[in-house]
Amino acid sequence: MGSSAGPNPTKPRTLVNKVMEDLNTFTEQVHQVFEALNQVRDKALLQSRQLTRLSANTIRAIHRGEVEAAHQNLAQAKEIASGLKDMLATYPQVLFAGYTQDALKEYVEANLTCAIIENEPLPTPESLDVEISTYLNGLAETVGELRRRCLDILRRGYSDEAERLLSWMDEIYNLLVTVDYPDALTNGLRRQTDLARGIIERTRGDLTLSLREYRLQQSLDRAAAYLSDEGDLHAHDSGL
Repeated sequence: MGSSAGPNPTKPRTLVNKVMEDLNTFTEQVHQVFEALNQVRDKALLQSRQLTRLSANTIRAIHRGEVEAAHQNLAQAKEIASGLKDMLATYPQVLFAGYTQDALKEYVEANLTCAIIENEPLPTPESLDVEISTYLNGLAETVGELRRRCLDILRRGYSDEAERLLSWMDEIYNLLVTVDYPDALTNGLRRQTDLARGIIERTRGDLTLSLREYRLQQSLDRAAAYLSDEGDLHAHDSGL
């Protein structure tokens, strides 16, 4: 009888070596990918913080009436937002991360706040190069800044400008309340819409109270003027 060939130990060893080589190559690829991703993330975090700070400075300046400073900050913010989007074009996991979209939302809020206060047309999502959900969340947060503006105006007395801003707040809410889609698609817009409703109702109450005080003061001024005229008339008649 011919002897049967036994197992060849060389073949399994060769297969193991090939698998190890493949794993080593894959491990290098993994580290390269995540190293590049981590570097991009660090840059995105830095630019997001800069964008948030410039947006806040823009809003602060427009409330103070420093229009030129507000527009300078907006111009810088636009450059950073554009650079951030370009850098992350091939890194969607970083572009759509919370910190990046939050910074872009603040950028939207600054642009919309300036436009409404200056009575200019609203910039569109396309002109700001942001997602619709990010734009809507920025629009919702604009309501809080408009309330702040209204209160600043009402401290000096009732004004038609406060009424204009309240009308804007109403229109914003009327838009937001129609966007009835899952939070996963709108990035939590429903909660922002609920907050906006409360802000608007408080502002409406403040404006109503201010209007009543304004009308009461007008009535008192007319009564005082009438009594003064009557007094002058009686004095004139007595002199005769």
